[in-house]
Amino acid sequence: MDPKNRLNDDEGRVNANIDRVRARKHRLRDDHVTLAHGAGGKASAALVENVFWEIFGGDVLPDGGDSAVLPLAGVLGEAEVGGSLAMSTDSYVVNPIEFPGGDIGELAVNGTVNDLAMAGAVPKAITAAFVLEEGLPIDVLRRIVESMARAARRAGVDIVAGDTKVVPRGACDKMYITTAGVGVVPAGRRTGYCEIGEGDRIIVSGPIADHGMSVMMARGDLAIDAPIQSDTRAVNDLVEALFAAVPDVRFLRDATRGGVATVMNELARGSGKGIVLDDSAIAVRDMTRAACDMLGIDPLYVANEGTFTAVVPEASAEAAIAALHEAGAPEARVIGRVVAEPAASVVLVTGFGGTRMVDMLVGDPLPRIC
Repeated sequence: MDPKNRLNDDEGRVNANIDRVRARKHRLRDDHVTLAHGAGGKASAALVENVFWEIFGGDVLPDGGDSAVLPLAGVLGEAEVGGSLAMSTDSYVVNPIEFPGGDIGELAVNGTVNDLAMAGAVPKAITAAFVLEEGLPIDVLRRIVESMARAARRAGVDIVAGDTKVVPRGACDKMYITTAGVGVVPAGRRTGYCEIGEGDRIIVSGPIADHGMSVMMARGDLAIDAPIQSDTRAVNDLVEALFAAVPDVRFLRDATRGGVATVMNELARGSGKGIVLDDSAIAVRDMTRAACDMLGIDPLYVANEGTFTAVVPEASAEAAIAALHEAGAPEARVIGRVVAEPAASVVLVTGFGGTRMVDMLVGDPLPRIC
């Protein structure tokens, strides 16, 4: 048989199987998640088919397998042959699961996409596993899943496989999500500690500390209220714009738990170089800074979910900033530089001309922010 005809026949059988699965979809009759939804029977099938398959769509999920099989040609385009695969996995346990500017579902997609982008990869596909607490309203679950689907479309990735478990009341807090992602690093693209040199410039893609403070405000445990929106977003479009303008980007890292201060310390220790930051160049929105001041929290240590740091050659810094501004990060700016001394340390130059050491975060002032 002609290989092309065999391929067409295989594709026809897959499509026919998908049509049959969709035609026999179980009806979801419950308003809340029950333990039966995690038992593997009809209730499980109804939840998966009427929430996850229906919202995520695509031609892979309804095939019903435990693994996704993707044509290599669809993952590795002609321009990417010779590149490398990047993989990432992460779990999300944020409390509350919905907060100003985002929710746990959007966070899960964006976080995995961003982890791949920070490796210099072009994200391609992700999987999602859910741990649901008995009693969770189906409407809330549907809202979160719809948010995930929108985030995946914006990032240009497909959700191709997943899993669902239900636990008794009190065994988890409403919902936990674990995602895994795969992407392709184009040939010749290299980043890492070993690429960093003295004189390189440090860039932050936008204002810091919005996500952590948004979650803190949303908990309602404090006597203050501030309309702070999380910065959660997928940054793979910004990263590609940055590489297009500056192919020799040295290093990338999203400033999530531990914030910019932790990333800078990891960078200093990993490279053996010193990092000098300019306090006046680091953008913090007025409302976010005010909330941090009231709580006695340094914004440098607060988590971000749509803001990343990059190290670029000194000569390319201006082009890098211009590319990020044009791509949708108008507040990207240079915040520091790489120096020889003090080795493996981070120093902040204050607005008064003094200096102070910036160490790693001790403890966790903002638990469960991602």
